[in-house]
Amino acid sequence: MLKDRKYELDVEEHREQLIPLLKIILANPARLSSREHQQLMRRYPKPAGAGFYSLANLVDAWRVFAGRDDVPEFDEALLFKLRRKPIRSMSGVTPVTVLTKPFPCPGTCIFCPNDVRMPKSYLADEPGAQRAEKNAFDPYLQTYMRLQTYHNLGHSTDKIEVIVLGGTWSFYPETYQIWFIKRIFDALHDFGKGIDQRDEVASALRQKSMFNGENISNVAIQGVDMEASYNQVVQDLYADEMYRSRGLVEEIRAGARARSIVDEYATWDELEAAHTENETAACRAVGLVIETRPDHISEAEVIRARRLGCTKVQIGFQSLNDRVLELNKRGHDVAATRRAVRLLRQAGFKIHAHWMPNLYGSSPADDLADFRQIFADGDFRPDELKIYPCSLIESAELMRQYQSGVWRPYAHEELLSLLIDCFKLTPEYCRITRVIRDIPGTDIVDGNKVTNFRQLVERELASQGGKSSDIRAREIRKTRVSDDELRLDSLSYQTSIGEEVFLQYITDDRSIAAFLRLSLPHVDGAPLLDELADCAMIREVHVYGLALGIGAAIAGRAQHLGLGSKLIETAAGLARARGYRRLAVISAIGTREYYRKRGFADGELYQIRDLKSQAAQDLLIGLE
Repeated sequence: MLKDRKYELDVEEHREQLIPLLKIILANPARLSSREHQQLMRRYPKPAGAGFYSLANLVDAWRVFAGRDDVPEFDEALLFKLRRKPIRSMSGVTPVTVLTKPFPCPGTCIFCPNDVRMPKSYLADEPGAQRAEKNAFDPYLQTYMRLQTYHNLGHSTDKIEVIVLGGTWSFYPETYQIWFIKRIFDALHDFGKGIDQRDEVASALRQKSMFNGENISNVAIQGVDMEASYNQVVQDLYADEMYRSRGLVEEIRAGARARSIVDEYATWDELEAAHTENETAACRAVGLVIETRPDHISEAEVIRARRLGCTKVQIGFQSLNDRVLELNKRGHDVAATRRAVRLLRQAGFKIHAHWMPNLYGSSPADDLADFRQIFADGDFRPDELKIYPCSLIESAELMRQYQSGVWRPYAHEELLSLLIDCFKLTPEYCRITRVIRDIPGTDIVDGNKVTNFRQLVERELASQGGKSSDIRAREIRKTRVSDDELRLDSLSYQTSIGEEVFLQYITDDRSIAAFLRLSLPHVDGAPLLDELADCAMIREVHVYGLALGIGAAIAGRAQHLGLGSKLIETAAGLARARGYRRLAVISAIGTREYYRKRGFADGELYQIRDLKSQAAQDLLIGLE
């Protein structure tokens, strides 16, 4: 497992071609269109018919030639012209997704794929899964590789949202959870310092037998016969490694052996030290996301997730119909989802729900009623939503219902009509992050294989004279804005624990530049943790637009207007007016310094500002 050399080029040897290219691109008032870019590449190809330069080559060349031979100095604003897939960091942060290893799952859902090469519900052909498998599911390698790719493509790597996917996070051993998160932070820190331990990690992994590919290449589960479950096969395939891991943990705890760099064990103290380092690191985690099931959310699990540094939880609603959940062998009822959402809200987590239309036992009409309930019922009302219409995968037990004729995938027009209605019902405070899961068409037995369904929905909405009002559809992205183009808007709604206030800076056409989620819990309700007594809670502050490096500023960009500070002060004023003595924030590790500068002091798991103190009053006056 060697370093990825895909983007490496000796730019000095290619200066004769690269410098004219850079000058033309950087001097152009706007980013070149794809056609213009291709024409330019043909004018300045690599020597000896070796092909064309990639955008990553150009970014690397600019870093080398900046300020020389009339090449402009390296600049964040101009860098946008060279970025590949600029939308990746257009929401203000740069996302890094990593997958956990294959591991038994507490669920038996009939719609779930059973690819034993992957953590439950994932398929080896999915892009993120391919990256994970390439790196043996090691958190350090996955994180470092993704950071390196972003760097090569010209994206900022200062503010990272870490997204941990794969199976049911809460079902993995606590020692594995702590180790996995710590190693992610280790990769962030090493990358920021220019340290690269990937070869050392890869060498240590070669000594492990779990993911060498030889023991799983010929193993596949067929959904029609299901001779063995995913859990049975995974436990059989990886029994030696799982037993070895448990034994290693015991030996390490007892001091009987030293750890290698890939042993799946770390302590809370070690993780907290990594957290402390990340507060001022060059590459900071400004968000940490995990995914789990409603029936595995408890007070203890919520507190553990917070200790890990988590700020958002992806949680599978799937359906809000008990009959449908039972038919699909989900393993929990709607009441479990209500309890889970309530606990997560009490702890201040952002709630990112997954919802699945076209499940066995449902219909387009039932699904629409289900979607209405998501936002009509105060027990739910998620902050973000993934819409995953059920896909038929050969390894899923749902193949039985398909072959017997009792379930079928929706036709294209049925699904399109349903999703159009769903988009119309989505409130402004929710962000629809994905429509249709990124499953390759070759893995889908029957049903929808169109991956750009969101575009189809938005195009049809536009033809009807409407548009989506969810956050993602309204993000300003690369648009330049000024203070006088923005106004503060407030939207309030009830939840299971109190009132939620969604504050947003928007333009006249309701494009969104920044927002804040403020939770005002019932004052007579018992807080989940003592440190949250008498607290209102900031659950999220987000400023949209081009992701900038820490401390960087570009005139006209939303991240340069101080919108985050203004929203925090507005929230503080609202909380004070409602009688709360203190304002808490569920800060990410990499945002702690930001909040300290805005009057928040470190608590055990949260940062808290005293709304009655003279210091807070002085700060408020100074920022007005």
